Parts: sequence; structure tokens; C-alpha cells
Amino acid sequence: MRWQVQEAKQKFSEVLRLAESEGPQVVTRHGDEVAVVIDIREYRRLRGQEVSFEDFLLRREEPYFDDELAAELDAIADRRGMPRPVPFGEDD
Repeated sequence: MRWQVQEAKQKFSEVLRLAESEGPQVVTRHGDEVAVVIDIREYRRLRGQEVSFEDFLLRREEPYFDDELAAELDAIADRRGMPRPVPFGEDD
């Protein structure tokens, strides 16, 4: 979204919330782009700084764990002879 400087000042909390939930927020002065407000995780990614594993998994840009990845991980576990769950209960 684009914000004029005055509006961005008045609604700074909203600008921050939208930067986190929807992506970069562009700030303009007299119609010219002068700044961009971005989420801290995106800033750190762009700077090449370390990202925690949790943040890596929680990034909003794209899903990192989908059905295709789950199937691939299952196949790897099967090839390596990883232990399988042991059922517990009366019906076993």
C-alpha cells in the first residue's frame, strides 16, 4: 500500500501492522516514493542476517511445509529405516 507522509505519521501503528501482515508499505512525499516500511524478518533476510528456525518456518511469503514436502520427508525416513510409531492400546 502507498501512504503519504502525513497519513503514515497519523496511522503509524496501522502502517506497522500492515507491513507485518501484508508486506512492504511505501511512503510518499509530494507523489515521490521516499521510504518503505517492511517487517523486521524481511529486513533481516535482505541483510543476510541469521533467521531463527521458527521464523524460517513461519514466513508468510510461501508455505514451507506442504503435502508434497511431507511425502518426501516420509520417503526419506522410510529409506533410512527410521523408527515407526508403535501403537498402544487394547486393540493392538
